Amino acid sequence: MSRPVLIRPGFNAPGFGDFVDEVSAHPMFDPARAVVVARAPGRLDLMGGIADYSGSLVLQWPLREATYVALQTGGDGRLQATSLGASGEPARVADMAVTDLFPPGGPLDWEEARAWFAARPDIGWSAYVFGCLLALVREKGVSPPRGLRLLVRSTVPEGKGVSSSAALEVATMQALAATFGVTMDPRELALLAQKVENRVVGAACGVMDQMTAACGGSDQLLALLCQPAELEGTVAMPEDLEVWGLDSGVRHAVSGSDYGSVRTAAFMGARVLAERAGLHVMPGDAPGRVAIMDLRWGGHLANATPSELAGFEALPESLTGSEFLARYGGITDDVTRVEPERVYAVRACASHPIHEHFRVRAFAAVLHNPADPARDLLLGELMYQSHASYSACGLGSEATDLLVALVREAGPQRGFFGAKITGGGSGGTVAVLGRRDSDIGEIVAAFEARTGRAPHVFSGSSSGAAAFGAARLGSR
Repeated sequence: MSRPVLIRPGFNAPGFGDFVDEVSAHPMFDPARAVVVARAPGRLDLMGGIADYSGSLVLQWPLREATYVALQTGGDGRLQATSLGASGEPARVADMAVTDLFPPGGPLDWEEARAWFAARPDIGWSAYVFGCLLALVREKGVSPPRGLRLLVRSTVPEGKGVSSSAALEVATMQALAATFGVTMDPRELALLAQKVENRVVGAACGVMDQMTAACGGSDQLLALLCQPAELEGTVAMPEDLEVWGLDSGVRHAVSGSDYGSVRTAAFMGARVLAERAGLHVMPGDAPGRVAIMDLRWGGHLANATPSELAGFEALPESLTGSEFLARYGGITDDVTRVEPERVYAVRACASHPIHEHFRVRAFAAVLHNPADPARDLLLGELMYQSHASYSACGLGSEATDLLVALVREAGPQRGFFGAKITGGGSGGTVAVLGRRDSDIGEIVAAFEARTGRAPHVFSGSSSGAAAFGAARLGSR
C-alpha cells in the first residue's frame, strides 16, 4: 500500500507517519483497496467540567495525545475492529456480522443497539466505533456497507479523565464520513459522536469532549457554550503560562454511577427551581420526564446566576428519587433517569453548574487581561473553587485531592497557580496551571514520595479532527 495520495497540512500531526507504516503493513487490510485515516486528540478540562450538560461555558485544552483510526470497506459481510496495544499487538478485537446491526428489516434502533453491545462485554468496546456507523446509517442516510475493517492506535490513555472515548468516536466518525462521502461540519460531527456515547455506549456525557476532539486548536483553549454546542472561539494561552495534566492513578469512568447520579441531581435541582420561579411545567414524553416552558433561563440551569439562586429558598440538600418523583413528576433530561431508591445530593449538584458558569466566564476574562497584577492569583483561586465544588458533588478522590494540595503547597513562589480535577471526576487527571518555566517534576516527585506512584504528565497540545481532515492511503 502506498503513502497518502492526498496530503494536507494536518498530516504533520505527531505520530501520523508511524501509523501509516503500521497500516501499510497490517494484514487486516486488502492492499488493492484504499484505506482512510483520521485523527482526534484527547483533552484537558481546564474549567467547566460536569457543567456542560447544564449549559455552562467550558474551556478545554486539546492534548498532544491522540487516537488514529484507519478504515477500509470490504465485501465479506463482517464488521471487524482491532485496537492496537503499546507493543503493536492487538489489545482488543471485535468481529461481528453486518446483519447484527443492520438486519434485513432495517438498522437497530438506539436502545436495541445499546442492549446488543451490553450483552456482549467481550466486544462491548466496539460500541464506540460501530455505534458511529449506526449513527451515520440512521441519521445521514448512509447505506450499510457489505463489510468494514477498522484499526485503532491511541496514545490517549483510558480511564484518566482525558476523553479517550471522545477521541475514538470523533476519529472514527471522521474516517467514516470521508469513506462514505458524508459532508458534516465539525460541530455536527461532534454532536453525532456524542449521541453515540449517550445512546449506544450508554454514558451520560455532555458535549465538551467531542467538540474539543473535533474543533480544538493547538495551544489554544476552546471556548464552548454548551447550549447545546456554540463555539465562542478560542482563547490563546498567554506565552508565560503553561498547562499540564497529572494522572492520579485512579481510574475514572463517565459511565460510572457517581457521574450519572450527579447529572441526574442537577436536572432535579433545575426542576425544583423551575417551580420556584413559576415556570410552566408539562408532562414529558415518557414516565419520569417533564417539559418546562423556560423563558427565563432558556432551558439551561447554568444561565441562572449565583445571586438568583441565593434569592430563592434553598434547594433541598438531598432527596430520594421516590420523594422527588412524587413531588415534581420528573426531569427534562432524556439521557438519565431518576431511580426511586437512590438518594441524590440535589443542592450541591445543581449549585455547581450555576457557580461554575460564572467561574468560567471570570476565568476567561482574567486570562484576556495579562497586565492585571492579580491575574495568576485569580486564575488559581477559580480553579481551586472548581475543584472544591467537585468534591461537594461527591466526585472527589484522595489521589486527586492530594495532587491539588501539592500544587497549592508549591504555590506561586514555585511557579504554580492553580489545579483542579478534570472531566467527570472520581479519579482521573488533575489539570495544573503555572509559569512556563516551572518544573512540574517537583509535583511528580512529591506525589511519588507520598504514594509510591509517579503520575504520568500530559504536556503539549495538538489540533482537532477538523484541522487534520482525512488521508486516503493507496489508490483511489
